[in-house]
Amino acid sequence: MTMTDKAIGLYLHIPFCKGKCPYCDFYSVIPHGDLLDDYTAALCGRLDEYGGIYNSVYFGGGTPSLLGSARISEIMFHITRTPDCEVTLECNPSDTGAENSDFDFGAVAECGVNRISMGLQSADNGERKSLGRRAGCAEAERAISRAKKAGIENISLDLMLGIPGQTAESLKSSVDFCRRSGAKHISAYILKIEEGTPFFRRRNSLLLPDEDETCELYLNAVSELEKAGFKQYEISNFSQPGFESRHNLKYWHCEEYLGIGAAAHSFAGGKRFFFERSIDGFIAGNPPVGDGAGGDPDEYVMLALRLTEGLIFENYQNRFGSSVPEKLVLRAKELEKHGLTKCADKSISLTVQGFLVSNSVISYLLE
Repeated sequence: MTMTDKAIGLYLHIPFCKGKCPYCDFYSVIPHGDLLDDYTAALCGRLDEYGGIYNSVYFGGGTPSLLGSARISEIMFHITRTPDCEVTLECNPSDTGAENSDFDFGAVAECGVNRISMGLQSADNGERKSLGRRAGCAEAERAISRAKKAGIENISLDLMLGIPGQTAESLKSSVDFCRRSGAKHISAYILKIEEGTPFFRRRNSLLLPDEDETCELYLNAVSELEKAGFKQYEISNFSQPGFESRHNLKYWHCEEYLGIGAAAHSFAGGKRFFFERSIDGFIAGNPPVGDGAGGDPDEYVMLALRLTEGLIFENYQNRFGSSVPEKLVLRAKELEKHGLTKCADKSISLTVQGFLVSNSVISYLLE
């Protein structure tokens, strides 16, 4: 594939974990032998092959910090970036600063990483244990401190909602931890029990909040995060002013990005394609598959309505050369009476209550 001269986003999938969390269905394996070195070499080879200029880079996983500082630095050497490029690295507190770890925040900061996304999930150690998290809250706190000491102030923390044993009080404590930590961004996701995971097999014995309680936890999270200074800008994402995830906004604005790595997806050249879920296949040089068209009007609307700014009529007109369909506007006004949408002269957006049933609302609007 030949890249254009236009700067786009770059996603790198690092499919390695020390162990699988019981709720996770992302593609990852436990590394062994020379697998980390072989995979790093394959990533660098693909980066050289594609070329390109990138204004956002996102190391996702899996647990990218497992690669260690030297391999991350090697990969960064092969990436041509704009001067203001946002470079995000997902990491696990357990792998940052331990005596047997070859990961160092200072080293990755030196090679260009300027944003850290850390899997906190909860600041309650009992809840963290039920989620299979190895680090305690104190260890997460120390990891955040090490990142900031290395000069990486842009830190995002993940929270999970509707998890075993969670209450409004424990959720508020987790939000308070995020505020005290100095985090700039919070991703707060409702737990979804995915087929094929240990949680799915144990779903009947898990002490999970019921649907109404989970909805209440989400509404509480939105309220408490707003009080703590985190403004909601997407269904599950909140930030201090100016610290929205620039890379993830590309997904929701239906902008182009290249995904490299086993199971990584791309939207580039107007096409969606992906690498298969096979580390061996990626290392062997298997090409990505699929060339389906992307960015059509329905997909654009669906992604835009995940954002609190919603579907902006002028942006739709500029992209597709036509107005937002009148039927969609009329349906949005109908749902506004039920508190699920907000209809302005220049946009349509979902309310917080609408976000709770976003799949149904968006399906109805696009029907």
